[in-house]
Amino acid sequence: MYHHSGSVAQQASGSTAGVLDHRASGQEAMLFQRCTWCGTAMYHRLLCPVCQGSDLRTERSEGTGTVRHSTVVHRNTPAARNVSLIEMAEGFVVRGRVMGPPVGIHSGDRVRLSTAKDPVRGEPVFQLLDEPYRAWT
Repeated sequence: MYHHSGSVAQQASGSTAGVLDHRASGQEAMLFQRCTWCGTAMYHRLLCPVCQGSDLRTERSEGTGTVRHSTVVHRNTPAARNVSLIEMAEGFVVRGRVMGPPVGIHSGDRVRLSTAKDPVRGEPVFQLLDEPYRAWT
């Protein structure tokens, strides 16, 4: 049975949870949700994936994370692009694009939120924080 709580109604009508925030400060930020029952962090969900709770509060991410997985995609685009799963410092995972050559993005690379979103795909765009050491280059 669905339990309608006030916080869910507020999220649906007011602020957008799990999306990118364009505040007057000029700095891009990502909003995510945290379950008030179990504390699980998640991105763009209606219910908690752990306890199925609907009482979610919106928080602001600091924008740093680690590439969990990256792949190069060649379809529906004139040039190759990467699609990456980024594990954010707060504990949730988001799909996005990392700037740079698609074959140069690897698991374990540290990234920071760069721009609001990709103009074509609407996904968050990240940039590498450190130039990773590569033995073959």
